[in-house]
Amino acid sequence: MSPKISSSPTPTSLQTLVSNEREFSWKVASNLFVSFKYAWAGISYSFQTQRNFRIHVSVCALAIGLSVFLHLQAVEIAVIGITSGLVLALELLNTAIESLVDLTVKQTYHELAKIAKDCAAGAVLVSALVAVLVAGTLLLPPLVRLIISAL
Repeated sequence: MSPKISSSPTPTSLQTLVSNEREFSWKVASNLFVSFKYAWAGISYSFQTQRNFRIHVSVCALAIGLSVFLHLQAVEIAVIGITSGLVLALELLNTAIESLVDLTVKQTYHELAKIAKDCAAGAVLVSALVAVLVAGTLLLPPLVRLIISAL
């Protein structure tokens, strides 16, 4: 069982989180199943270690659930799903960039490392704001109608 990590992993906890089977991580995956297994490992790592990823997953599930509950059209649900998926994908890229930068600068301060991390976080913020705009535009009108009709 993997340990719960609330912030950036320490070298010891990271070793237990990442299994030894990735010893030769530079090798190409032997088959499609192994590729999906590695991708899932990245998603699991982000979910276990990144608070914001867990928040984005929760908000995404809430938005899609509310879309279904409000009987939005399929295309509207798809738009909410696409924008939510973009936020999650950018959060995964942000985690990867932060880890790579930390590896490169050995967790010492460097102005270029700060710029890389801030820009990656900014990309997540922009996508999250767009997702909120899209969800608000599509969810608020039917939600307001439902609330008014219940009064």
